[in-house]
Amino acid sequence: MQPIKDLKKEYLEKIKMLVFDVDGILVPRGTKIKQIGNITTLETKLIEKKQIEQIKELNQKGFLMNISSGRGLYMLQEMFREVLPFVSLTYENGSATWYKGEIYQHVNSFKHLKDVFPRLKRVMNNNIKGFEPKEFIITIHCSKRVKEIEEIIRAEKNLYTVWNGEAYDIGIKKDQTKAVGLKSVMKMFGLEKKNVMAIGDNYNDYELLREAGIAITADKSRVKANFYVPLTGAFLPADKLMRRILSFYKP
Repeated sequence: MQPIKDLKKEYLEKIKMLVFDVDGILVPRGTKIKQIGNITTLETKLIEKKQIEQIKELNQKGFLMNISSGRGLYMLQEMFREVLPFVSLTYENGSATWYKGEIYQHVNSFKHLKDVFPRLKRVMNNNIKGFEPKEFIITIHCSKRVKEIEEIIRAEKNLYTVWNGEAYDIGIKKDQTKAVGLKSVMKMFGLEKKNVMAIGDNYNDYELLREAGIAITADKSRVKANFYVPLTGAFLPADKLMRRILSFYKP
């Protein structure tokens, strides 16, 4: 892996779309959630003004801008409200994409998750903080790993679970990943692998980065790539990457 400072302008000659993970990349890691009975409280993080301007400028330079996240659509729309005209939103680990008011569903997970969801809801453990509202996947926020959750999903041959350090994402094996979402978006825009650059930092980004022509990681301990940017420091990883790309267009 090479540091981002080694990324050269000629590497971008075939790149037409930039794909960004959200947590840890465009906003700091971590989700504040509180669930008491039927009341769920979630913190909505907003991207900084500087990142808003960078996204707009890159789009004006001709790049398609895609946000790929495990978060739900309503949350992403709130987070990226100011740049919605300039981006597409692929949400819930590749399950669907929103683009200019249209929704393109890539996966139908209803029959796979409808029976396991109530079983997961019945798990009683003090480490469970709450279920994040989702349409296509199940996300359970926990302060620590919960053995009962892992055992339930392990018994389901068609399902996977990914622990990212603060939550479990549960979905359909092979069919419900960020890579599936990326392939669908590439088809929407008539792109090939060589036309895509993607950046991520977590386990659910592994397949996403594998399907990108140029892959960038912000956490070398969790996912490998062609280039890396530091996860910590004064600037977020997306900021570092976008500044590097925009530097090639300055007079």
